[in-house]
Amino acid sequence: MTLRLDLLRHGETELGGGLRGSLDDALTDKGWAQMRAAVVEQGPWDRLVSSPLQRCARFAEELGAQLGLPVQLEKDLQELHFGAWEGQSAAALMETDAEALGLFWADPYSFTPPQGEPVADFSTRVSAAIDRLHATCAGERVLLISHGGVMRLLLARARGLPREQLLNVEVGHGALFSLLVESAGQLKEAL
Repeated sequence: MTLRLDLLRHGETELGGGLRGSLDDALTDKGWAQMRAAVVEQGPWDRLVSSPLQRCARFAEELGAQLGLPVQLEKDLQELHFGAWEGQSAAALMETDAEALGLFWADPYSFTPPQGEPVADFSTRVSAAIDRLHATCAGERVLLISHGGVMRLLLARARGLPREQLLNVEVGHGALFSLLVESAGQLKEAL
């Protein structure tokens, strides 16, 4: 059976752009508005699944209460951990670590930020979480509230993009995409 998985990226955060990774900053008022606007006239969902980081989980709790739906927090759907780059912007890294940043942008699977999580490991944990969701929620429509990196990874897989193009997938704050998850982890973008 197929799982319909709607992907919602968190909105703008208090500490701004850059590589947020494992940092647990809160949404701004604009970030809340972005997420609320994204779900208007969407659904209906059978359940909500969220990253446990507050920029995702607080909105999931609010929406779950509004819709009377359970919220499942899934640690494996947290953002990629950027190690020493956490909290830094690409502009700042261009000044301090331009060569390494260039290697990461060219092929994130082949270069890991200092003390960061390898993208291959990130991919494995996210894929395992999606497989578990498919096993328990096949036949349902689920809203997954997560992060840009998680969504880029899943959308790149669904679109059949080569791994070097992972970071070319555009996912703005409050963006909503839909995937169909088939057995054996097959992903297809739902239009």
